[in-house]
Amino acid sequence: MRIMLRVVGFLLAVGVLDPGLIRAQRAATDISAADIQAKLSQGPPLPGIGQPNIRVVDAGGYNIAVGALRRQQSAPGVAAKHYKVTEVYHVIEGAGTLVTGGTMVNAKVRPADSVAVTQEDGPGESGIAIEGGVGRRIKAGDVVVIPAGTPHWFSAIDGSITYLVVRFDPNRILTLK
Repeated sequence: MRIMLRVVGFLLAVGVLDPGLIRAQRAATDISAADIQAKLSQGPPLPGIGQPNIRVVDAGGYNIAVGALRRQQSAPGVAAKHYKVTEVYHVIEGAGTLVTGGTMVNAKVRPADSVAVTQEDGPGESGIAIEGGVGRRIKAGDVVVIPAGTPHWFSAIDGSITYLVVRFDPNRILTLK
């Protein structure tokens, strides 16, 4: 819960969230530490496959999804670009090199009816790497905002990295749950 409060506070501070929308919300949605741990205990995603979100809620005008992921060093990275969905990563533990921007290598459009589009992060492309992007080392405690349309990819992971991801879906493509 403390992690989620810190993320929401950060999003308010940088102007990503409108405080009026939070006040207008009729009911809050709780995502407990147990919910996050249950998602993480499912194991790391398979190469090229993510994991459906823990929750996707109607935030009054757009959907917000919350997920938790653990990526392993041994799993080959998949580059991604989400056309409509902005993501915010909050690293819980571990570290790695996240590359953003540039051009995806061998990019392929995801099918509109795929699980990745309807339950994870909306329409977009997947590739095998990124050329010409900006790499940065991220570690526990760091937060990264990845705007819609920005290619992103973990080019290196130090053992494993665990992060909470908050996804903003203005077109309400993700299935509510």
